[in-house]
Amino acid sequence: MLEKIKQASEFIRSTIKDIPDFAVVLGSGLGKLQDEVEAIRVLEYDEIPNFPQTTVAGHSGKLIFGMLEGKKVLMMSGRFHYYEGHSIEAVVFPIRVFHLLGIKNLILSNASGGINPDYRIGDIAIVKDHINMMPEHPLRGRNIDSFGPRFVDMSEPYNRKMISVAENVAAENNIPVHQGIYVALQGPTFETPAEYGMIKAIGGDMVGMSTVPEVIVARHMGMDVFCVSVITDLGGPDIAFSVSHEEVLNAANKAMPNVIALVKGVVKNSQ
Repeated sequence: MLEKIKQASEFIRSTIKDIPDFAVVLGSGLGKLQDEVEAIRVLEYDEIPNFPQTTVAGHSGKLIFGMLEGKKVLMMSGRFHYYEGHSIEAVVFPIRVFHLLGIKNLILSNASGGINPDYRIGDIAIVKDHINMMPEHPLRGRNIDSFGPRFVDMSEPYNRKMISVAENVAAENNIPVHQGIYVALQGPTFETPAEYGMIKAIGGDMVGMSTVPEVIVARHMGMDVFCVSVITDLGGPDIAFSVSHEEVLNAANKAMPNVIALVKGVVKNSQ
C-alpha cells in the first residue's frame, strides 16, 4: 500500500509541480464549490495510478488543482465511502497521498442527518468533534512509522484556530452556523428512528457515513483539519420522516452559497 501511495503522489507531483496550501474534499451534493477554483490542472481519478474510483451520484471523480482566495488548493471532487465496498485503506488513500505531496491543511465537507433539536434542514454545522462508530479503524494493522505514531493523540481532531476563523467568517457574512459532534456510521442505509435516538443519547448532534476515517488518518500524519457539514435531513426516536439521496442532494444544493462563503473565508484567513 505504501508503494501505491508513493506512485500516486509522485504522478500528481510531476503534474502540478507546486505544493498546495490546502486539500479540500467535497461531500455529497457539494460539488459546486469546485466552480470557485481558478483551475490550473484537472486530473480524472482514472488517470492517477492506484487511485480508487467513485460510484455515488453527486461525486464526480476528479482532482482540481488551482487558486482559491489567493491560495493554492487541491480539491477532491468526489470521495470514497466504506459502504461502497472500498477497503478502509482505499477510503483514506487520498489523504495519505495529500500528506506525501506536502499538504498541511485539510478541509472536509459532508452532508449529514440532524439530531440536535435546534438543527433544521439546510443548516450548516461546523464539526468540533466526532464519535467513530465505523466497523473498521483506518489505523488498524502495522503502523507506518514514517506517517505517524502508533498511538495518535485525538484531543484536537478539528483545528480550533480554523474553527475560530470559520465562526468569524460566518458572523461577518450573517451566516447562521452551529458547532456540533458528528457520529460516523457505516451506511448505506439512512438511520432508523431508534438509531437516531441512540446517537442522540451518546452525545451526537449529526450523523453521516464519511469523514471520520479521513480525519483520523490526517491527524495521524499531523495535518490540521476543518470540517463543515450541511444538515440535509432530520431524525429522532419520535421522528419518522422519509428521506432519499435525491433529497439530500437538493438540501445540500440550497446551502451551497453559504458553504462556499465559509470555505473561501477559511482558506483566505487561515495560515
